[in-house]
Formats: sequence, C-alpha cells, structure tokens
Amino acid sequence: MVIVTTIRREVLTLPAAELGPDNPLPPLRPLDEVHHIEDRDRQDLPRDMARQVGYAPLHSLLPVRIRDGYGRTRRPRPIDALVLENDRLRATVLPGLGGRVASLVHRPTGRELLYRNPVLQPANFALNGAWFSGGIEWNIGATGHTPLSCAPLHAARVPAPGGGDMLRLWEWDRLRDLPFQVDLWLPEGSDFLLVGVRVRNPHEHPVPTYWWSNIAVPEERRVLAPATEAWLPHCLNGVGGAPIGYERSLRRVPVPAHDGVDRTYPPNSTYAADYFYEVPDGRRRWIAALDERGEGLVQTSTDVLRGRKLFVWGSGPGGRSWQRWLTEPGTGGYCEIQAGLARTQLEHVRLEAESEVAWLEAYGPLAGPPPAGEWDTVVRRTEARLEAALPRADVEAAHEAWRAHADAEPGEILATGSGWGALEVLHGDLKLPGTPFPASTLGEAQAPWRELLRTGTFPEPRRAAPPGQTLVAPHWRDMLETAPATPLTEYHLGVAQWHAGDRAQAVRSWERALELAPSLWPLLRCLAVADQEADHHERAAERYVEAFDDLCAERRDDGERWTAATAALGREAIEALLRVRRPADARAVWERLHPATRARGRFRLIEAELLLAEGRPEQARAVFDEGFEVADLREGDERIGRVWERAGGGDLPERYDFRMRPSLPGDGR
Repeated sequence: MVIVTTIRREVLTLPAAELGPDNPLPPLRPLDEVHHIEDRDRQDLPRDMARQVGYAPLHSLLPVRIRDGYGRTRRPRPIDALVLENDRLRATVLPGLGGRVASLVHRPTGRELLYRNPVLQPANFALNGAWFSGGIEWNIGATGHTPLSCAPLHAARVPAPGGGDMLRLWEWDRLRDLPFQVDLWLPEGSDFLLVGVRVRNPHEHPVPTYWWSNIAVPEERRVLAPATEAWLPHCLNGVGGAPIGYERSLRRVPVPAHDGVDRTYPPNSTYAADYFYEVPDGRRRWIAALDERGEGLVQTSTDVLRGRKLFVWGSGPGGRSWQRWLTEPGTGGYCEIQAGLARTQLEHVRLEAESEVAWLEAYGPLAGPPPAGEWDTVVRRTEARLEAALPRADVEAAHEAWRAHADAEPGEILATGSGWGALEVLHGDLKLPGTPFPASTLGEAQAPWRELLRTGTFPEPRRAAPPGQTLVAPHWRDMLETAPATPLTEYHLGVAQWHAGDRAQAVRSWERALELAPSLWPLLRCLAVADQEADHHERAAERYVEAFDDLCAERRDDGERWTAATAALGREAIEALLRVRRPADARAVWERLHPATRARGRFRLIEAELLLAEGRPEQARAVFDEGFEVADLREGDERIGRVWERAGGGDLPERYDFRMRPSLPGDGR
C-alpha cells in the first residue's frame, strides 16, 4: 500500500543550552573578515572567481545583533519540529532554529543519512554568534554561517508539484535585505528529499548574494565529487590545511591526494581545512559521503548551485576539542559536505535589480560498491549509481515543475518568523507572491520604526531601557535624517551613519544627543568605539568609565535586558581599560558586574587577564586550575592560550586547547 506523504508537528526533547538574550550593544566594529583575499593573490584566479572574491564583502553585522547570551548548561528542553514523511524517507525540520533539517532517515533500512547531533549546544560560529552543529543548514547573506542559524523562520503547508503538500520556509535576510524561501517535499515513493530554493531581489539596485547549503555527515566516510582539483586556503606548513584567514590566499591542489595524503578521507587531515572542488563546466553537480560499504548520502542539484566543498575539523587536538564542544563525547565526529552559488565561500554573486535566483536540490541515500580505489573509477561508478537512482533529467524536470508552484500562497501556517520582513514590505509596498510577510507579525522590536514610517517621528521611550535595534538601510537613514532631532533619533541616526561609512557625521549625531539625552551610556559607548577605531584609546577608556557609571546608576533591576547590557558594556569597558594599563579602574567595573555574570566562563578568562594586569600571576593561574568554559569562544580565537602562557605556561591542558592551526615560531607554544 502506498503511504501518502504527510507533514506533521512534533516536539523533540533534547539536552539543550538556553540561547539567552541578545547583546543589546550595536555591533559597530568592522566585521573580522578573515575570508578576505589580498589583491595580489587574485591574479592567478579564474576571471569570474577573482571578480566575485572582490565583490561587496560584508564589513558590518548591522542591523543584526550579536547573540552571545548562551551558556554551556544543558537541560532537557522541548524543541518544536515539523516532520515530512513518505514510505521511503522521514525528514525532521526545526523551524525555530533556522529551518535546520536535523534528521533524514531512510525508512526501509532505518539508516540516518545525516550527522544528527544528540544535543543543542550554541557556539560562536555564526556571523553574529550563536550556531549549532548537525543536519542541513541554509546559509544566506554573506561569507559565514547565517545570523538566522538560531532564529525562527516562517513555515507553512503549500501544494506540492504532483499533488500532496510541501513545507515552505521563508524569511527576510537582514544583512542584504533579501527575502528567500526554501520548499521541501517528498514525491510519492521517492528516495530523495527535494528542496526548491529561491532568493529574490525586490529592490531597484543590484545586491550581492550568497548561499551555501551545509550538510553534516559522520566523518568516517569518503567524500566524493566530480573534480580532480580543489581550491584550498593556503596552508601554513603543508600538513592538512589550515582554516581560512591564517594565510589569505588560495591555491589549487590535486584531488584526491596532496602532500602525499588522500584528503577525501576526513580523518586523514590533521588540521581544519576547506576544500572547494573545481567541478568542470557541464559536469553534473553532486557530492557524496559514503562509508566503507559504499552506503551514505548524496546531494545533487541543478547547475545554478555550482560550488561543492568538503570541510574537515582535523584529527589534531584542536579539532577534537571543537567536536566535543559542539556535541557530546563518544557520539562520533562529523565533517561537512556543502553546495553553494559560487566556487568558494569567499565569493558573492551579483543579483540584478528586481530579479531572482532559484534552483533545486535533492538529498537521498546511495548504496553500492565500497568507495575505495582509484579516484576516477570510484567517481564515475558513483555518478552512474546516482544517475540510476535519480537521473539528471529528472532533477531538471522537478525544478521546472516546482517553479510553477513557487508563487503558490501558503495554506496552514505552521510557524512564525520575525516581523522585519513585514516592516520592509510595508515600507516598500512590496508584492512577494508565495512568501507573505503579514502586518500581524510586526512586534515590539518593529513598533518604533513603524511609527517613524507612519508619522515621520521616532518615538521616545516612556521608561528607561536599553535602546532597541537600529535599522541602517538607506531608506531608514533618510527618514531618521528628516525626523525631529530627539536624543533617541540622533542615537539611531548615528548608528546608521556609522554603518554607511560617514563616521564623522555619526560622532556629531551622538555628541548632539548627549546634550539632552536622559540616558547617556548608549551614546558614550558609541563614542568610545569611535575613539578606539581612531586609535584614541585613552579617551575611549575614559568614556567607557563614564558610560558604565551611568548604566549602573540607571539600571532599574536585575532583569534580563539590564543584565545583558551590564555584561556587554562591562566586558568592553574592562578590555578598554586594560589596554591602557588602568587595572584599578578595570577592577572597579568588575566589582559592579552581576555575580552570575562574573561566574560565566568568558568573564573568568577576563578575570585572569585582570589579575595578570594587577601583577598576580599565581591567582591568574588558579583561575585556570579551578576550570572554566568560554561558551562564546570563536573559531580560531587563541586568546585562552595566550593568557595561559602569561600565567605560567607549560603544556596547554586539553580542556583549553582549541587551536586550529600548527604552531609557528614565536607563538610561544
């Protein structure tokens, strides 16, 4: 009997850490763009690749906020899920967490095709912080994991090609101001999950576009793709590769082996590495991860999604530490196979005004001979198995059939995302068939901006509170410039001007607001950042002291918003004061942080730095001996190791070793 495809709600219970509050301070500092390639190193790249590498890299997170309020304490928590199922596959989607496909099970064999993370542990890998590992994630916006990694998407039931239902996910990407949708469905009797993706540019100007679908799979696999070369971020010592950013250049390497090692087996790399496969034009786009029996997952797509990539953590101590950090010890490691709009993740693609880009992806099982053996033979054999299981022509036909349904209006609403898309639709009177952003989704965060749009005036708050989010797109900046110059309006205008690169005017806006503002600390903090960016570190430190004093006098309670503001401003103030060798003032800030804040791992590390600045290395070493975990440690951040060296050094304990590259002369390790 044929089982009809179903979509149902389900609640998963997972050991999960709370996401906590967002950082209320606007991210004014330039984005640490470690994926930058120097001009001199573009000369040997293909012409289109060189152009796209230099096209509109992201320099700021604004208007997105940083998500750093999470911890490391995991408790069983309910997670809303949507399950798509036919008689062959069962896909579990998390609409409240970026629409992640957390699991894809082949029902006849009971095999999980993905790496399914048994826990939900946020970590600092997204562009704006919180991200978690496992499953299939949808990355839009700019180089890196999307800010929507741990954010809710809109979800609804929509008619599918050929009958039945498909699950539509959609949201508004705030980094590039682009709406997008992801449609998932399981044709009757199909072994493949089909995914239609569309990114639209409703504006009257071109916009840089970025997309990578990242698929976590167990690392005890061989990764296959139709390529004999790959682009690799330049290695430091030729052993296993190094993460992008340590050497800002790319080089071609042979596939499968370079430096005498077959890198298509993830455990063979010592350090983390990205391999961007050079798939020849005209060749079918696909990538597979197969175990020693020849069983595993294959992903394929229409040709628009041209790029394919393998990411490995590496078998070294740093990679192992990160794997344990993101999941639970003993659950096995993972690697990622990925597919994107360009050859590499260093590139952005131009999306013309009032246009769109769309493609179809397919995910399913593959079984056959073991993947060991000569590369070309194994690749051809695997491609033939894929063609037998899902012909390339069928993928093209499914794409055409889906395009006829891409504008279908959603039926039953299954989950609700943010109200930012509704605000942009309201402003631009946009028509986006298939992805409605109704006014009913507008909330507290959008309320003052809706008032500005309606009346031309930005409302002042009725009670003291940390400022809300700032919108920085040109049309919002224009409205702020013509609105009455109240202190809060000047604050938001300054942030928007700063984002636009007009730093002098931003400083003038913040300084004007100081004259009448009832709340000084948000403005003083912005001015302190401006001083730091201009290398006026003494003045920045003084402004941080004033800002923190004002915040402590103003905060009304120990509620979540005030605690988050105190932690964020206190951290910046201490670091600024230590930079100019004012440990006594830094200690005064430390003492006024909430006790729960001081107990967090990030602040224990800051405490060790403070103790070192006070000339107390033994006490700093004791902080390490007592143990701490920096929940928001950033990939590639070697600060723990540097503080350890200053506190006495020696072999860095495994619990603190997250190094993603080999040691270099002069590292002190």
